[in-house]
Formats: sequence, C-alpha cells, structure tokens
Amino acid sequence: MKRIVASIIIIVLVIAVISFFPNCIPGIGIYTLDSPAGFLSGIWHGWIAPILLVIRLFNSNVTIYEVVNSGWWYDFGFYTAVIGGFGGLTLFHKSKSNHC
Repeated sequence: MKRIVASIIIIVLVIAVISFFPNCIPGIGIYTLDSPAGFLSGIWHGWIAPILLVIRLFNSNVTIYEVVNSGWWYDFGFYTAVIGGFGGLTLFHKSKSNHC
C-alpha cells in the first residue's frame, strides 16, 4: 500500500513539474532588460539543461541558456546547478570493484 501511495505522489509531482516547465525555459521572452534572469533562474536553467538539450535536438527555437540575464550571478547559478547536478549523481553511485 505504501508503494502505491508513493508512486501516486511521484506521478503527481512529475505532472506538476511538467505543467510548470514550459513557462520556465530560457529564451521564450519572459525576461526583459528591465527584468533579466537572475541567480535563481540560472540555477533552474542549469538543472533543466540536460532536458533542454534533448528538446533542442527536435526544436531549434528552444535555448539552453538565457541570453537576457543579470550577468555574473546568472552564470554562477547556471554553472553551479550544472556542475552540482551532474557531479551530485556520483554520490549515489556505488562501486562494486575493490580498490587496492
């Protein structure tokens, strides 16, 4: 029973994220020079960069990086999320080989 409830919760969360996703991708025009993408947007765009890379293969209008950004802080958030997201996966990888 607990597995079914956990599965339903995961499915609901995935649907919520997917429905929220199209409004938060970089390059769709929601950021302006008066209101550029900042640090938190950089973190979000860094986290979804792998997904956007796959989407970009099929849709050339999608970008991975927001051009209208606040500069250094956006870059810092973006690269922190990319490096932390990909490097963080190695924390869960268990090596089966014994190192001498």
